[in-house]
Amino acid sequence: MPLPMMAPIPCLFPTLHPEYERVSRKEGRAAMLLDGLRLEPVDPDARLSLGSKAAEVKDAPAKAVLEAATAQLLERLHELQDLFHADGRYALLVVFQGRDASGKDGVIRTVCGAFNPTGVQVSAFGPPTALELRHDFLWRVHQVVPPRGVIGVFNRSHYEDVLAVRVRGLAPEDVWRARYDQINAFEQMLAQNRVIIRKCFLHVSRDEQRAQLQERLDDPTKNWKFRLDDLEDRARWDAYTEAYRDALTRCTSDVAPWYVVPSDRKSVRNYLVARMLVETLESLPLEYPRIDDEVREAARDFK
Repeated sequence: MPLPMMAPIPCLFPTLHPEYERVSRKEGRAAMLLDGLRLEPVDPDARLSLGSKAAEVKDAPAKAVLEAATAQLLERLHELQDLFHADGRYALLVVFQGRDASGKDGVIRTVCGAFNPTGVQVSAFGPPTALELRHDFLWRVHQVVPPRGVIGVFNRSHYEDVLAVRVRGLAPEDVWRARYDQINAFEQMLAQNRVIIRKCFLHVSRDEQRAQLQERLDDPTKNWKFRLDDLEDRARWDAYTEAYRDALTRCTSDVAPWYVVPSDRKSVRNYLVARMLVETLESLPLEYPRIDDEVREAARDFK
């Protein structure tokens, strides 16, 4: 016998208290803004904007909303990393590039805080050593590409060889120009070996970089981060902008996309990176390995 149709449920709150209405609208708007706040891969055919406006998000939610949402994403990231590590069929390489004081250390500290240390490796790339200079520029990079089951994080990367090397004139133009194709071939090879690659350019405005550098001068606990090279590179702002634009558009692909992360606000930056990583891991067909019948039979009499 079919169930009778239920009568419409009467409205329990025909008129809401004005304060409740205000809070409800505010929460609804925050949820809408969060839903639309996500990274998109760089389009290699479009003119990439790297001006000051691209370093911030105009209608981002409040800091408290972003931090709460990021905390939830990091919890999910912790769960996914456990599954990723157990599955063991893929590696994940996350590259962070950015100007001096753009927040590379900060975002790595925040996001990697969600990971089990046994399944993550962080590599930082400074000027090459004498030994590294005797090899091709990708030699030192390939040695620290994460194995399957591990998430690798690069603080700077092989892209320094088409950025700093180009801007500072450390190699002839024909040498660094050839490296775009070499990088693409290298990343394609990694992808064919189940290395998932995601590359983030942490984009800060000139004003924000100045504020961060000033903080390094003023805060005794951050003095150690300040280098005169930072000021020299700041004077080359426009040259670095063009170098980044070329690197990001010439070396983005379906298997190794670049993302421009607006980074003037730390809360926005952290949310965007955490969301992108969660979506990346959720897109993989991960599963926990099952005990096979032979092992199960051998353990049948386990006491």
